Amino acid sequence: MWTRSLFSPKTDIDKGTYVTLSLISVAVILALWCLLTYGGITPRDFLAAPHEVVQAGIKRMANMSLFEHIWASLVVILSGFILASIFAVPIGILMGSFRAVQALIEPITGFMRYIPVSALIPLLILWIGIGIEQKIMVIFLGTFFQQLILISDVSARISKDLIDCAYTLGADRRRVVTRVLVPACMPGVMDNLRVTMGWAWTYLVVAELVAADTGLGYMILNAMRGLFTDVILLGVFTIGILGLITDFFFKWARRRLLPWSADF
Repeated sequence: MWTRSLFSPKTDIDKGTYVTLSLISVAVILALWCLLTYGGITPRDFLAAPHEVVQAGIKRMANMSLFEHIWASLVVILSGFILASIFAVPIGILMGSFRAVQALIEPITGFMRYIPVSALIPLLILWIGIGIEQKIMVIFLGTFFQQLILISDVSARISKDLIDCAYTLGADRRRVVTRVLVPACMPGVMDNLRVTMGWAWTYLVVAELVAADTGLGYMILNAMRGLFTDVILLGVFTIGILGLITDFFFKWARRRLLPWSADF
């Protein structure tokens, strides 16, 4: 039975079936949206119709304002995320592999990762100001400590037998770390960077909450004040599409840069 092959755990399906099921899920959501708006179930002030969102997008692409907002948000997101990753990847690997490093860093990390980033905004404004640096720091703080925990868990799960085998074959400590430990960690590190990039996008509206004049988060918040739901949905869909693009990038980078890892 075809249903058995579709809904059996850990069973592969062909690419055509995968794409068809994906399109069906999107079509169902779109049909429900059309039913709520064109059917008059939901007032337009609370949920704009699909064609209104398209018209809002065309208007803002014509005057280039949408691209200005996208560029401003990309600068904030990528700057904060790359800065967090540069520090989190090596520290996280050391934290999961060396107990002394874990003892030094884990208490601070465990404390900081439970603090909402929005609660730190008043201090960031006081210390840094209201410029782009404050927005980048919001993204940095929102992702850095989460990356540390996830990457340290990846490093901690690397089998000690792998390390012992390298020592048995004559490798010194430096080569064990650089030639065995780090390559073994990288597939998991790449997966966790992909996950935390999604979190970085969720912090965008928070980052652009204060004294912003450009950015997708600013566009959404500004439209909210006038109940322009077409512009709000345009901003939401734009963030979702950009998020999907970054997600596909990480999948592609994992396949190209880490050919020794399993392809999931």
